[in-house]
Amino acid sequence: MLIRGQTDGPDIHVVTGAFGYSGKYIAHRLLQAGLTVRTLTNSPERRNPFGGCVRALPLCFDDHNALVESLRGVSVLYNTYWVRFNHATFKHATAVANTLKLFSAAREAGVGRVIHVSITNPSEDSPLEYFSGKAVLERALIESGLSHAILRPTVLFGCEDILINNIAWMLRTFPLFGVFGDGTYRLQPIYVDDLAALAVAMAAERENRIVDAIGPETFTYRELVEQIGRTIGVTRPIVSVSPRLGCAIGSVLGAFVGDVVITREEIEGLMADLLWTRSPPAGHTKFTEWANQHPGTLGLRYSSEIARRRNRTVAYDR
Repeated sequence: MLIRGQTDGPDIHVVTGAFGYSGKYIAHRLLQAGLTVRTLTNSPERRNPFGGCVRALPLCFDDHNALVESLRGVSVLYNTYWVRFNHATFKHATAVANTLKLFSAAREAGVGRVIHVSITNPSEDSPLEYFSGKAVLERALIESGLSHAILRPTVLFGCEDILINNIAWMLRTFPLFGVFGDGTYRLQPIYVDDLAALAVAMAAERENRIVDAIGPETFTYRELVEQIGRTIGVTRPIVSVSPRLGCAIGSVLGAFVGDVVITREEIEGLMADLLWTRSPPAGHTKFTEWANQHPGTLGLRYSSEIARRRNRTVAYDR
């Protein structure tokens, strides 16, 4: 039985960003379990993939009272809210501040349990804002007194994915592919629905938990690129480039596609092996098997992070 909040009413589960990527899979799992699901979203006009089954409320970070009321009587809050990189219109620091407001509102509203999506190897001492910001939020949640589970995924894969899809797109589009340095740093991609299943399972527990949400396969970055190439039937020379040159090439490509393809911090996080742990796998779906089921669609079109944020009406479909 899933944990109930401080309410005698219906068992209400709230997902931040249920019209987006990982949040959509969590919401789908909850609906399959027959639960009442709401979403808090910055994109209330985005096409609702659940019709009238999921009520959308705004993520009103600047109105504490309204945020509290949107969480009043909620059994479980699943938080997927975050930003991938710093941009003129959004920042890691803002995402941290907003999430702290969300946790504060959840505590005041009496939310029964919080399932929070973090990242592997967070550290407040990290020079990388992504990892230091996630560590600040983990500590805040732990110190809040809220019942919680913290999930630490590495790279997600699924039909709405950006990273894996765009590697495939580059392999289809360009005559060669560059990896940063020797490409031996590791990744343990997890299927987005496996993450969703883990989130829902953690909602049924009362113990505070931190789980490395990693998949069953480990790849070096070079091996991952090679595997994607084999899957889509495209063989390209893979060449080593310096991180500085790779970042510069990414900037040029980003100007071409109107997006942020890769950032210096993302390159540093990859090369520091921060997307790898020694933990046992929490997901069961193998990337190789999933990819072999989608060779005809993987990388056919470029997936733009910026476009998704600018156009808040279109669904997260590839």
